Amino acid sequence: MSIRHGLLALLDQGPRYGYQLRTEFEARTGATWPLNVGQVYTTLGRLERDGLVAPHGEDEDGHLFYAVTEAGRAELRTWFETPVPRTNPPRDELAIKLAMAVTVPGVDVTAVVQGQRRHSMKALQDYTRLKGQALTADTGKQEDLAWLLVLEQLIFQTEAEIRWLDHCESRLTQRAAAPPEPQQATEAPAKPRRRSRL
Repeated sequence: MSIRHGLLALLDQGPRYGYQLRTEFEARTGATWPLNVGQVYTTLGRLERDGLVAPHGEDEDGHLFYAVTEAGRAELRTWFETPVPRTNPPRDELAIKLAMAVTVPGVDVTAVVQGQRRHSMKALQDYTRLKGQALTADTGKQEDLAWLLVLEQLIFQTEAEIRWLDHCESRLTQRAAAPPEPQQATEAPAKPRRRSRL
């Protein structure tokens, strides 16, 4: 998730200060990607440096508001119009863990897969329960729809992870049942010839 673009999207709806941005960002994503205020202000500083936001006054409590600039709106439109590239997939810790586990002697890879599956199944149940609550509480606001879309993405992603774990376990079972690969015969060293005596 591009925090930079997420903040631009929020500022496109009107000036806000850092804590408001953090609160709204987490509300729209269901706190799936929690932010700390320092991270928000660091990102705002970079956006200001790049000319995408500008200070927009303070309130009586001293909160500094930021507003999106025209360059920021153009950047935001480009972000919305550009597909998320899949040429460089993100590093997935689970895939790396299993890749390492199958190559390290003494690791029970099946136990690793089963432990992850239990964890993923619990997460799927939690996401599904949250989706039910979100549907029940849906007031028709755009924020409700945003949270529902995030939840559904998490559900689909977790379902795909569980299917992949099933596939991994099947692959491990097939490999365990396969006959061992034949050892390549090494040629015996040639015996030295006896020299004939003349």
